[in-house]
Amino acid sequence: MLAHAQRLTQSKFARNVAIVASGTAGAQAITLAFTPIITRLYSPEAFGVLGTFTSILVVLAPVAALSYPIAIVLPKRDVDAVGLAELSIGIAVAMSLLVSLILMLFKAPIVNTFNLQAVEPFILLLPLAMLFSAAMAVMSQWVIRKKLFKLKAKVAVLQALWINSAKAGIGLFSPLSAVLIVLATLGSALHALMLWAAVRKSSDGQMEVAKQSKDTDSPGRALAWRHRDFAYYRTPQIMLNAASESMPVLMLASFFGPAAAGFYALAKMALVVPSQLIGQSVADVFYPKFVETLHDGKNGKSIILKACISLLVIGVFPYLIIVFTGPVMFSFIFGSTWEMSGSYSQWMAVWLLVVMVSRPIISTIPVLGLQKQFLIFEVLALAIRGAAIFIGYAFFASAISAVAFFSLANVAIYVFLTVYVISRT
Repeated sequence: MLAHAQRLTQSKFARNVAIVASGTAGAQAITLAFTPIITRLYSPEAFGVLGTFTSILVVLAPVAALSYPIAIVLPKRDVDAVGLAELSIGIAVAMSLLVSLILMLFKAPIVNTFNLQAVEPFILLLPLAMLFSAAMAVMSQWVIRKKLFKLKAKVAVLQALWINSAKAGIGLFSPLSAVLIVLATLGSALHALMLWAAVRKSSDGQMEVAKQSKDTDSPGRALAWRHRDFAYYRTPQIMLNAASESMPVLMLASFFGPAAAGFYALAKMALVVPSQLIGQSVADVFYPKFVETLHDGKNGKSIILKACISLLVIGVFPYLIIVFTGPVMFSFIFGSTWEMSGSYSQWMAVWLLVVMVSRPIISTIPVLGLQKQFLIFEVLALAIRGAAIFIGYAFFASAISAVAFFSLANVAIYVFLTVYVISRT
C-alpha cells in the first residue's frame, strides 16, 4: 500500500491533479474566507434571487455554444481544436442575440409562466451571461487541452479574489441581490479574459501558433458535423442535468418562498467545495489522459476505477463531518440565520459525495461515444428528481423533506450511471 501511494504521488498525473487542485483550493479558500462576511451582509432572500438567476443561466448556458467547447480536447491536431473554439464563439454570439430577441418580445409571458417575478429586473442579463459563460468554457477547454494546469490554477485564484472582494466591498454599502447577480455575470467574463491573456503570454498554448498550418484547416462546417453529437445529444443532456440541479432552487422558491431557496443555495455553494477542489481537478487532468489512452489503443477501465476509488476514499471523511455536524457548523461559520442550511447539508452531503466520485465517469462519456445514451439517462433522471421533490412537498409539506428525497434520488442516479459507464468501457 505504501509503495502504491509513493508511485501515485510521484506520477505526472498526480502532480497535475495537485497543481489544478491547488488553484481550486486557493479559489475556494478565498471564497470561504469571504463567505461569513458576505452572508452577514446579504439576506437569504438576496441569495435566493441569485440562486434563481443562476439556476436559469446554467440551463441556458449549454445552448450558447451547443457544447462544442467540450470537444476542443478531442482532436489530434491543434488547428482543428482552434477551429472548434472559433465555431463555439460564433455560435455563442448568434444564440445570445436570439435569446435577447426572444426575451425582449416575450418577457412578460415567460416571467408569468415560470413564476420568475423575483428575477424579472435582471432577466435581460441572461444573454450576456450566456455569452460570457461560453467564452470561459472555450478558454478553459483550451487550457486543459494544452495541459497548462499552472496557468489554470493561478487564474482561478485571482478571479476568486477579485469577485469576492467586489461582493464584500459593494455589499458594505448596497447589499442587494442586484449586486450578486451583476458580479456573477461579470465573473465568467473576467475568468475568460484572464485565461485568454495568460494563454497569449504562454509560448506553449497560443492559439495563433496552432493556426500556422492554415492550409490544412478543417472548415468550420466540417468540424461542426464531425462533432455533431455534442450539439445533438450533449447539449440537451447538459440542459436537462442543469434543470435537474436547478430544480430544488426553483421549486423551493415556488413552494416555500425565496428564503428556503437561499438556504439551499448557500448549502450547495459550501458543499461543492470538496467536489470542485478534488473531483473537478481530477476530472480536468483525467479527461486528456483518458483521450490519450484510447488514442494509443489501450483499455481505459483501470484508470477509471483508480480515479473513482481514489475520490471515494478522499471524499468520505469531509462529507461525513457534514452529515453529523451540519447545523452546528453552518450556524457557527455563517451565522445563526443560516442554521437551516446546515440541516439541508446533512442530506446533500451524501449526494455530493457520489457526484464527486463520478466526475471521471462524466469525462469519459463523449470519448466512449455514449452521448445518446447519456441523454436518455438524463431524461429519466429529470423525472425522478422532480418526483422526489414533489413527494417531499405534497406528502410532508417540508422543505427539508423535499431536499432529503431529492438528495437520495441523486445518490441512486449517479451510482447507476457510474456502474453503467464502467461496464461499457
